[in-house]
Amino acid sequence: MGDNSPVRTQFTNELVALTADLTQMCRITHEAAERMTDALAGADLTATYEVFALDERLQAMYGACEARTVVLLALQAPVARDLRHVVTAIQIAGELSRIGHLFSGVADQVYRSHPEPVAATPILDPLGAMAELAAAATERAERAVTTGRRSATDEDAPATMRALNQKLHTALSDSGDSTDTAIALALVGHRLAGSLEHTDRIARLIHFLDTGIPPTAQIVADEEEEAS
Repeated sequence: MGDNSPVRTQFTNELVALTADLTQMCRITHEAAERMTDALAGADLTATYEVFALDERLQAMYGACEARTVVLLALQAPVARDLRHVVTAIQIAGELSRIGHLFSGVADQVYRSHPEPVAATPILDPLGAMAELAAAATERAERAVTTGRRSATDEDAPATMRALNQKLHTALSDSGDSTDTAIALALVGHRLAGSLEHTDRIARLIHFLDTGIPPTAQIVADEEEEAS
């Protein structure tokens, strides 16, 4: 029987590199969230450009992670926990890629509105609060990926985000802005709210990697706990 230790060592090294890439993607995503918040609050064009640049880095890293996982699956044929590690990694990378696109979309609205703020204060206030919530969620996602454990969640975050989104829509209805402007700003809110769903998915994927409990089963368990 042949010695597979060199193959195993190579596979382990590839997994370590893949995890390092995911950690770096999380840091970039959190940085993009912070710069997006700055851009939104201050009509900051420099911060806006940084969000675009960070999103480009995210998409490039996602492509590299995708290529790495394809090679691992094709050449190493991992099983059990190793397979779970590889599959989870590419799913997390995909979630981070989607968050980057969402933040870039928010920054695009800042760019289009510059040098003016994206909206008047009654609209900008809920948008800014939503951006801060999104940034905090990316920080938790980064911590989860770095430690390999689902970090403590802000259980109030989804409800707070929904309340802020409702406040945004009320402010838009009262603003007298054109339909096109109202739609564009509502889309900004939708993107910010959507990012929270992706960070929640990352937390569930990390818990899956740690425990083997699929994300869908975690959702069912959460719903049963709420019902009780």
